[in-house]
Amino acid sequence: MSPKDFRKDRRHFYPKPAGKPAEKGDSKAGTGRREAGSEWLYGLHAVQAALANPHRKLGRAALTPRAAETLGEKLLKRVKVETLEPGAIDRLLPPGAVHQGAALEAWPLKSRDLDEILAEPGTQGRRVVLVLDQLSDPHNVGAILRTAAAFGVTAVVVQDRHAPPQSGALAKAASGALDIIPYVEVVNIARTLDELAEHGFWRIALAGDGESNLAEAIPTGDVALVLGSEGAGIRRLVREHCEASASIPISRTMESLNVSNAAAIALYELRRS
Repeated sequence: MSPKDFRKDRRHFYPKPAGKPAEKGDSKAGTGRREAGSEWLYGLHAVQAALANPHRKLGRAALTPRAAETLGEKLLKRVKVETLEPGAIDRLLPPGAVHQGAALEAWPLKSRDLDEILAEPGTQGRRVVLVLDQLSDPHNVGAILRTAAAFGVTAVVVQDRHAPPQSGALAKAASGALDIIPYVEVVNIARTLDELAEHGFWRIALAGDGESNLAEAIPTGDVALVLGSEGAGIRRLVREHCEASASIPISRTMESLNVSNAAAIALYELRRS
């Protein structure tokens, strides 16, 4: 065989790679395509809570058969459902997203008005509002929302320009709490603290160098608890708009607590006192 003939024949030994075949029901899978302004929420609890929230604007749902069965027909009546294999849902979402077979296209919730929330009939006992001063990590904010739901917090307040977007990561970490706890985005944290004071809230800045421990700083009435950013902590101007600063006593072997852990401990202390 001549070199020319060999070059011609070796195409049979090195065929052009074929693309991966599309999975069943996977006409759009892998594109991550969604309408402008929407986000993919994922995880069974996050998707279930969003479907149950009448204030949510929703698009399509991408579900495995098992996830669709778990969520049920009643909730899924609101959306168009695409039945996909887990791998196809993987390709719609960021790498490593733990979706449990459920993804839902949804638009961010509109910010609630704090005055309206505080005017609503409340439960007996102390009202607690969490104020997050420029927290940026969606996993921390999501974990705080989850804890806030567990302890019956009245509202969570964030600064609109310095809070993480209402992404799938935040909603997954919140485990449905993003659609349960009133989420209030404000322009000015210090001004909002003044408004809370007018409603009778005692404002406490939670900081490692607080003037007293948290148990000593808790009053008898309503509390606005301020938590600072993961790095810089609470800004000076925001701290000046609080009546007290308090810390959580911890072992000297640890410098500080993760902000979501600190929130959980503080809320437990507020509820038991």
